[in-house]
This record gives sequence, structure tokens and C-alpha cells, in this order.
Amino acid sequence: MNDHINLFLKSLLDRENSLNKTSYALEWIRDQNEMVEVKVSQIPFYKLKNWKLTEEKLHHESGKFFSIDGIDVKTNAGNVHHWQQPIINQPEIGYLGFITKEFNGVLHFLMQAKIEPGNINYVQLSPSLQATRSNYSRVHKGNAPAYLEYFQNATKEEILLDQLQSEQGARFLKKRNRNIIIKIEKEIEVLENFLWLTLAQIKELMRYDNVINMDTRTVISGIPLGDFSLESIEVIRTMSNICFTKYTEALLRSSSYEAQSYNSLNDVILFITNQKCNYDLEVQKMPLSDLKDWVIGENSIHHKDRKYFEIIAADIKIGNREVINWSQPMVRPVQEGICAFICKSINGVLHFIVQAKLECGNFDVIEFAPTVQCLTDNYRTEYSLGALPFLKEVLNAKPENIIFDTFQSEEGGRFYREQNKSMVIFADEGFPIELPENYIWMTYSQMQTFMKHNNYVNIQARSLLSALTFDL
Repeated sequence: MNDHINLFLKSLLDRENSLNKTSYALEWIRDQNEMVEVKVSQIPFYKLKNWKLTEEKLHHESGKFFSIDGIDVKTNAGNVHHWQQPIINQPEIGYLGFITKEFNGVLHFLMQAKIEPGNINYVQLSPSLQATRSNYSRVHKGNAPAYLEYFQNATKEEILLDQLQSEQGARFLKKRNRNIIIKIEKEIEVLENFLWLTLAQIKELMRYDNVINMDTRTVISGIPLGDFSLESIEVIRTMSNICFTKYTEALLRSSSYEAQSYNSLNDVILFITNQKCNYDLEVQKMPLSDLKDWVIGENSIHHKDRKYFEIIAADIKIGNREVINWSQPMVRPVQEGICAFICKSINGVLHFIVQAKLECGNFDVIEFAPTVQCLTDNYRTEYSLGALPFLKEVLNAKPENIIFDTFQSEEGGRFYREQNKSMVIFADEGFPIELPENYIWMTYSQMQTFMKHNNYVNIQARSLLSALTFDL
């Protein structure tokens, strides 16, 4: 294993040498919530400051930040081949970055207690730096984000992870962020709304609803659980007090580059290439005012059937931000969502049912997605239960087979109080191997391989993978 993965693995397994106890972190988050005044109010579009709603789009006067555009979508995938919708257009690449440092021989991550206007519980734990290009170039005329210079001046030797990863393909038009982790040696001032935590603690806090924000989850997902030979699994046993269940053993083997996979890496490449070639995606911008089945009202842009999501305007007051009072558009969900992986031990190696999913905002047509991903419709309807593969198996999973089950928020800077039920299900041995044509069995190691490259694993899949650990 290389030095970086050893650092991450020790931070994942060592629970004795953290600077702060996890119970203290939870109390600290509650204290942070009480320290800052937050007020978010829905307002009519005409009251938005520095934003303009025209027939063409909803945009900021500076031409920066983001806009709400209309798009016309045509595809040969799925049951609906043509539709129109609003979408967030934010072509900037922002920073989602962690500063890390060793304490007591264990790598710690500098977490930020960040208040976003759309967060359900306001304060969630975010990366050390979470900033769009408009933010850190100070288009808003506010203060520069804390710790920005550490990332702008990072040397090659300091960078532990550096990836371009996609955002929600159904809500953003080809949006990507730079997911980066750096390691420093020198002392650093820890501001009052920042805290050091280990990787083990971050994953432990993911078991609570809406504590770890989406941006933390996407960065953490790029950290592999390991990259070791099968022989070195015995070393893992001696390094930790993990209770080795059948699931744990299978996940360990699934994390190994020597794992005996049901599909070879070449098989997976052929599968995704074939999917991208078989399905067309044509997206054309169009005026918001011409969107079929969408209504532009004084207070919202919504579907005529009040389905999917709506665009609202919000007036925001937050005490500890670079700018403490502003207004902006936000996307508000209308229905609940669910994201779930079903996994199974095949020849002793954990495999995940991965979906090849087309979404209108995808950078390259298809991305790997969870087994079940339903964000824009009520998944408990009779139609959904019959039409969505594996949804019944997820909703009817036996409690003893549920590895992970929490509500996790979408990013609170653009989405207003959106959370999705997030689940990982460990299927019984009798679960069938055969899959529908746009699904494939993949090991954890294979998914990590694709995450090293751009635009292969979508953000819902990464969010679930970020929660995986050996002692769930």
C-alpha cells in the first residue's frame, strides 16, 4: 500500500488517539447551532436582490454564481423520451477541500461547522473549504473563505487526493467540483467554527441523520478503504478490534485489488461503453417562459401537477458567513427520495448492484448510480413499486440485512431542506445473480478505480460509498 492509503487506513481504524471524542463533536455542533442566528424566508421573485427573472432565465446581475435555465431533453432511454424542465446552470468548478494533519500519529480532518440556508438543521459538518469560484473570487464583495490559501498554494507533495467529481445530474447542468485533500505539517490556527476529527469519527457521524453534509461525503468517498493484497487482510485484523462478520469479511475482500470479481474491470468498461453508445442524450437550452408543463408564478416556478421540485426565492440572514444577508433562488423538493445499494457476497467478495443511469445534466450521458435512485417522484406509489427494479427488495429488507439507514441532506447552498433516505442492504445468499440489462455487479475496489477518473460514479452513489466502513 502507498503511504497515502496507510494514512487514511489508520485514521479509519484507530479509535483511541483522536483529539476530540465523537460525543464532544455532537455537543459542539449543537453549540454552534445556538451561537449563530439564522433566518430563511421565502419571498416573491421580484424581491430578490441583484437577481433578475426574465423570460429567458433567472440569473444574477453579475453574470456569476449560477442561473436557473430552461432545457429541452430528448433521449431514447427509459420510459419518457422527451421532457422540459428548469435546471441549475453553474459552469464554475469550485473547491471542496480538506486540510489534514497528523496528531498522535493519526490523520485528522479539519471539519467546518457550516450553516447553509437550505440545511434542515442549519449546521452540518462540511469540508475545511467549500467554495465556488464566485465565492473565492469575492464577486459577492464579502470576505474570502477561510483557509483558501492553503489549497491555492498546495504543493504536489501535500496533495493526498485530487479529483473532479460531478454534482446531481437531474438538477445541475454538467456541474463539477474539485474534490481535494491536502496534508500539512506546520501549525495552523483553528477558527472557532472548525474542529479536528479522524476518518473513523466522520463515518461514525454519518450514522446520524443530516450531520455530515453532502460535500463532505463526496470528498470522503474518494478515500479507499484499502488497496491491499488478500494476505494483508490478516494485518487489518491485528490493527483493530473489528468484529469480523460475513459482511465485514466480504467488504475487506471487495476492497482488495486482488479481489476475485464477478465481472472483470474490462467487462465493466465494455458495459459502460456500450451503455453510452446505445443511449442518446440531446439537451438544448430554451427560455424558462416556454417550458411545457411548468408554471412561472410570483413565488415559485413549479410543475403544473406540483410534482418533482420547484424553484423558490429566499431571503437569508446568517451571522457567520462571508456575507451575512443576501437573497437567492433555491430548489425545493416536492416529494421524498431514496438512494440505496443492494450488495451481496459472491465467492466471498462483496459486490454491489450498480445502475447505469442517464440524467439530463450528466457530463457524459451515463454515470454509475446506486441500485435504487428515486429523487423526483414519490417512490411508495403502486406504479413506482412495480416499475423501479429492486425498490420492493429495498423497502422490504429484513432489519438484520440493513447495513446503513439514515436520512442524508442534499447540498444546502442550492437545495432547500432536501433529504433522501440512504440505505445499504446486504442481501441473502439466495438473492439472484441475474440483473436487468442496465445493471451490473461491481466490487468496491472497481468503483474506486472508476472514481479516480472524471464523471463515472454519480454523487448519490458516492454519498453511499462514503459511509462504508469495516465496523458498520
